[in-house]
Amino acid sequence: MPTASEIAKYLQGEVVGDGHAVLNNFAPAERAQPGDLTFAENEVFFARAEESAATAIIADQRFNSTKKILIRVPNARIAFAKALALFFPEPVRPAGIHPLAAVAPSAHVDPTAHIGPHCTIGERVQIGARSVLQGGNSVGDDSKLGEDVNLFPNVTIYPRTEIGNHVRIHAGTVIGSDGYGYVLDGGVHRKIPQIGNVIIHDDVEIGANVTVDRGALGPTIIGKGTKIDNLVQIAHNVQIGEHCLVIAQVGIAGSAKLGNHVVLAGQAGVGGHLKLGNQVTVGAQSGVMTDIPDGGKWLGAPAQPDREFKRQVIAIQRLPDLLKRVAEFERQFGLKKDGGVE
Repeated sequence: MPTASEIAKYLQGEVVGDGHAVLNNFAPAERAQPGDLTFAENEVFFARAEESAATAIIADQRFNSTKKILIRVPNARIAFAKALALFFPEPVRPAGIHPLAAVAPSAHVDPTAHIGPHCTIGERVQIGARSVLQGGNSVGDDSKLGEDVNLFPNVTIYPRTEIGNHVRIHAGTVIGSDGYGYVLDGGVHRKIPQIGNVIIHDDVEIGANVTVDRGALGPTIIGKGTKIDNLVQIAHNVQIGEHCLVIAQVGIAGSAKLGNHVVLAGQAGVGGHLKLGNQVTVGAQSGVMTDIPDGGKWLGAPAQPDREFKRQVIAIQRLPDLLKRVAEFERQFGLKKDGGVE
């Protein structure tokens, strides 16, 4: 087990107190035991951590304690994420192909990759070094998976999908299903063949039960470092920029384009063929029906700049009182509701 000094060095922080103390586990303050490390990112959490049984606390540099060993860092939240990875590393899966997996003869699987049971790997598929298919995965023909890709159970990858390095895709997600494309022909909806693909760049994480449709002609693209929550629908030919956050139950319609560092909060919807600039934030349950310039913060349905929306909400909250005042005014002056005089 690491010492406080070793953890501080790993986190690029400093120890205040006994640097030789061995820390056995990481736990929240309310569940911590002697020998545990916990963390606090504000005064309230720090007070709880000081009163806990934990031996040491990760905290910002402004904090001091006479009760606990401190590991002081520039940013406690970032250090918290790094420390968790130190105490709870990803399981290492053995290299090789499970006997219950079906791998096409023309596929190339790196010798260091792990292919779990009941996986199906199509023709000419390429799977990179240290990648993991945990089990029940289907990877369609001509797909490419880079290095250190991790597919959780029952992820389905349709043909010609391209996935970069260090990508994690959680259980039940479908990548490359048909885009929703039809044309009305003689009273019936004729299917438009969806012949594009999906391209997922490096360091992307996609949650459980997400659907990413392949493009009608060109690709649907997920940019580097983007993180997608559970239960998200991404339609055909959508382009999502780098380091975006897409929260649960978001729906993005076809051919929409998102810039870099865009945040779509839960249950937000983005209409088709729209463009959202860099560093745009869309609030929860908002419906985007127009382009949004760089840096915009929009709320509501239909979505609008947050200041305008907030003014409208405040006005609606004041409406009952305003109606009472109008009614009293009419009563005092004998006015009819149609504007006449009684």
